[in-house]
Amino acid sequence: MKFKEKYCHIVEKNNSLLCVGLDTDIEKIPEFLRSESELPQWEFNKRIIDATKDSVAAYKPNFAFYISQGLKGIESLQKTISYIPDDIPIILDVKIGDIGNTMKHYAKAYFDTFKVDALTVNPLMGYDVIDPFEMYEDKYLFLLALTSNPSNIDFLNSGYTLYERICEKIQEWDQETLGAVVGATNDEEMRTIRGMLPDALFLVPGIGAQGGDLEKVMKYTTGKKHPNILINSSRGIIFSYSQKNEKEFDVTARNACKQLREKINSYPTLSH
Repeated sequence: MKFKEKYCHIVEKNNSLLCVGLDTDIEKIPEFLRSESELPQWEFNKRIIDATKDSVAAYKPNFAFYISQGLKGIESLQKTISYIPDDIPIILDVKIGDIGNTMKHYAKAYFDTFKVDALTVNPLMGYDVIDPFEMYEDKYLFLLALTSNPSNIDFLNSGYTLYERICEKIQEWDQETLGAVVGATNDEEMRTIRGMLPDALFLVPGIGAQGGDLEKVMKYTTGKKHPNILINSSRGIIFSYSQKNEKEFDVTARNACKQLREKINSYPTLSH
């Protein structure tokens, strides 16, 4: 099944446009898991997935939080990916971007070995970044178009409209297998990007801790024929617990997940 078909199926099944980011920072995991488990990241993720799997449209593990823990982190990531239900898309947040020969091996690693459904990709080295992925017709790439971090003004939104050039290339290359990362903190730019990419799927970070406006996201990024958005929340869901209730971190995450899903669904879209 192609990625966008898988996305559409889970959106309908779970009535959700929410992507939960598994940015599983070892320092923020409850102390009892760190002291009791050999693989605390895995144990944490397992309970988060059990608590939220009926309310999400995707999961997005961030590779940095796992590779920083060495082999145990990689094992935790592999177990996490294997545990996520088959009908829920998995986006690995790696932001890779290199020459073709190197990207061929990244593709093999993440799609053939880790078996994820999509990747975040930095396209600044041009089509060489994208070309090795063409053989993976059922997979998907989210190209960094305009991120939500304040220093995006250094390059992506510096007045030279680099993000628009990236969107032109997505439009030229293929909106069926290429989407865009569009940060929720970029109000007017979101409207421009959707106008340029009417059929591409947007991964939208920046709601919650980074201060993005959900109302503007829903107004400016929702597609005309289908919502075509995944609204990501990481820390605001998985680390929503307090020290007083850390043993029920999964219950707190479930509540936060459902509340955000309901808030997203309170805005009209064409498909759900």
